Amino acid sequence: MQAFDFDMLVIGGGSGGVRAARLATGHGARVALVEQSAMGGTCVNVGCIPKKLYSYAASYAHAFEEAAGFGWTMSSDQHLDWATLKHRRAAEIARLNGVYEHMLASGGVHILRGRARLADAHTVVIGDRRVTAAHVLVATGASASLPDIPGRELVLTSDAMFDLPQVPGRLLIVGGGYIACEFASIFRALGAEVVLVHRGTGLLSGFDEDVRKFLHAELASEGVGFRFNATVRQVRSEAGHRVVRLSDGHEIVADAVLCATGRRPNISGLGLEEIGVDLTPDGAIAVNAWFQTSVPSVYAVGDVIDRVQLTPVALREATVLMDKLFGSGTLHMDYASIPTAVFTHPNIATAGLSEIQARTRFSRVAIYRSTFRALKHTLSGRATRTLMKLVVDAETDRVVGIHMVGEDAGEVVQGFAVAMRAGATKAQFDSTVGIHPTAAEEFVTMRSAITEPHYADPVVAE
Repeated sequence: MQAFDFDMLVIGGGSGGVRAARLATGHGARVALVEQSAMGGTCVNVGCIPKKLYSYAASYAHAFEEAAGFGWTMSSDQHLDWATLKHRRAAEIARLNGVYEHMLASGGVHILRGRARLADAHTVVIGDRRVTAAHVLVATGASASLPDIPGRELVLTSDAMFDLPQVPGRLLIVGGGYIACEFASIFRALGAEVVLVHRGTGLLSGFDEDVRKFLHAELASEGVGFRFNATVRQVRSEAGHRVVRLSDGHEIVADAVLCATGRRPNISGLGLEEIGVDLTPDGAIAVNAWFQTSVPSVYAVGDVIDRVQLTPVALREATVLMDKLFGSGTLHMDYASIPTAVFTHPNIATAGLSEIQARTRFSRVAIYRSTFRALKHTLSGRATRTLMKLVVDAETDRVVGIHMVGEDAGEVVQGFAVAMRAGATKAQFDSTVGIHPTAAEEFVTMRSAITEPHYADPVVAE
């Protein structure tokens, strides 16, 4: 039997890679992990964590405004010290980088610094060093992509938004997905004038139609501008500003332009195709149900494959794979009903099927929908509203979709997602005593069902 330097070699120190390395060593495997940058990957360094921290920072703009309604006397000189926010964020990210490094090293994982390239099915080259492994896991994630347009060098990706020299006075955002909506919401609250340009007819394609329309209305009420059915044709610099020409001929002047139109798998320079690893048409690594590539000893998880690009998904994929290779082999990956959140203001959280998806899958669907002004805002004076929605298979009474737009939506929906995954029925929701007064209790008190589709066409720009 061929002797290898390691049982498992992981390429990439992001969420999936770190989880895989730690679990493999826990099973007694000899493990090495290769990373050329800071530990933690996109989520820790330029994704989930810093974005949520900036979302918290933005929420204080609303909190100061609301406090007066509760009797607080607010000073007139409140302002954001952008440099302090950036410094504090950077310090927290550095701390997390160290935590990841310590977890790996103390757990027995050999950390190899540098850029990895596969020389064959079992050999990885890092600089002038060659190491061999029985199994190789590619977990290199994805990076933001930019459109091929004149002036693309003047356009920013989401990675750069955390360290801008200052909050831009005018920000143009290209895109209509998670990242575009979150940064539009954050920077609007921080004081920027924000215009979102999107080639589609509405925000968050694939989300429930009520959620899409509701978020559009809430962002618009906060002053975010929208230009739908439009694409960017050119960006040029004039007098230190960015002039963006749209497909309809209109031009918009901004101080910064963020492109949030998609991410591409990080596969360049890995040597995958040279050793026979198949790729999908979109450039992702093709894998089977057990995350195995066309080269049997090479595996891949996370954003580098063409499944669901979410940190908890990468963690679960790594867990299932390590159980398959070194454990009992009893775990499976199920992509159905994955809960997710969008950290706009207000937050979005969703799990399961949208109304449209449910109507294509089930013969009869019942919809329970409620919009209301949360108790907090009866005194705050803000017009912000909350949307809560249940999608039910009327034949079985099972809840198959849960959707919320409102404060702390992610915290609320996480628990209900467990109940839905366990097969909870609407009757069981109804029999659960609510916690009063909370927004969450609305999910167990809605009684009036709608059986016919009630939504209009997707929202379009006025």
